[in-house]
Amino acid sequence: MHKVIIIGAGPSGSIAGALLNNLGYQVTILERQQFPRFSIGESLLPQCMEFIKQAGMMDAVVNAGFQFKNGASFVYQDQRTEFNFEEKFSEGMGTTFQVQRGRFDEILANEAARMGVDIRWQMEVTAVDFSGDKPRLDVRDVEGNISHLEADFVLDASGFGRILPRLLNLESPSGFPVRKALFGHIEDRIDDTGFDRNKILITVHPEHKDVWFWLIPFSNGRSSIGVVAETDFYPSSDSNETVLQRLLNQDDNLHKILKNAVFDDKINDITGYSANVKSLYGKGYALLGNAGEFLDPVFSSGVTIAMKSASLAAAILDRQFKGESVDWQTEYATPLQRGVNTFRVFVDAWYDGRFQDVIFHAKQQPEIKAMISSILAGYAWDEANPYVSNARSRLDTLVELCRAG
Repeated sequence: MHKVIIIGAGPSGSIAGALLNNLGYQVTILERQQFPRFSIGESLLPQCMEFIKQAGMMDAVVNAGFQFKNGASFVYQDQRTEFNFEEKFSEGMGTTFQVQRGRFDEILANEAARMGVDIRWQMEVTAVDFSGDKPRLDVRDVEGNISHLEADFVLDASGFGRILPRLLNLESPSGFPVRKALFGHIEDRIDDTGFDRNKILITVHPEHKDVWFWLIPFSNGRSSIGVVAETDFYPSSDSNETVLQRLLNQDDNLHKILKNAVFDDKINDITGYSANVKSLYGKGYALLGNAGEFLDPVFSSGVTIAMKSASLAAAILDRQFKGESVDWQTEYATPLQRGVNTFRVFVDAWYDGRFQDVIFHAKQQPEIKAMISSILAGYAWDEANPYVSNARSRLDTLVELCRAG
């Protein structure tokens, strides 16, 4: 029986582990932490549900009591627009959930373990060797003991830990400016009757259009709140809590919504999160999700890309183990990158203000809005959508039309 080692038990690791286990392979997941643990990326996209269903985990997620999500709201000063993901161009599910990632990731990992995946907690990969017939990994447990493991193939699902990119010198500049996010969970106490808990709220700073806030409501009366800006936008002397609350108060709409909120938890920060690699695969390994590339949190694409990579990699690896000829570039890296590049076009346009001109335009065409909604819902690989197959030129043309009135 072929053996696969997966580094990391987050969404891409658990989905890949379940898919390969269900195909009959021996799967071991090595996770450095103990779940549950805090993570961002809490507003899922409907495309995620397709991969959760494929892995056989749908019932566990649906029955977990997470906050229902059917779209996204965008606000800039007195302008507001909403996208209902059920009114999209692409086939597939149009609803999903907003989740506390600690619990969500634990549910996926527990489901993978229930199916038969061997998950080993608090195991850190310290060295790798892909020069022999089989990949070898040095793994350190919580007591400092080192063990040596072999596999037929290794999938790196380590997320921001980026284990193989670091150990194999695969890291590459992302091309995005260095940005910093401040974020945490609050008891939101929202009593604004106009606020829709079924949608993520993305708010553009009233004076700085490249600075934005997220507000992700959960089902338990709490919310995830965060702000993203380039590093030099933030003062250097104040605490994260002070800076975040001061910035929130600069927007009248957010100040009104969160007037009763209790900031009762730590406000975290992450800087320079965007990342890229020289290659998504090599002899005996492939990189999944954030271990390969992370763009930006603005459209919540991270978990979707992670699960898409897990689905692609599992299918290719199955064929490879069966003795078929596979090409990881044309069957994995290129197709995965196609969707990532679609997201990249819209992320670029968000920060330079062009996409904001589109979504806040007064006369939106329903057909075009449905196509944009599909991408915001995660269907960035649907080549039937003109804003996927020809993303940059289509968006450029749409921007010109919107700006011309």
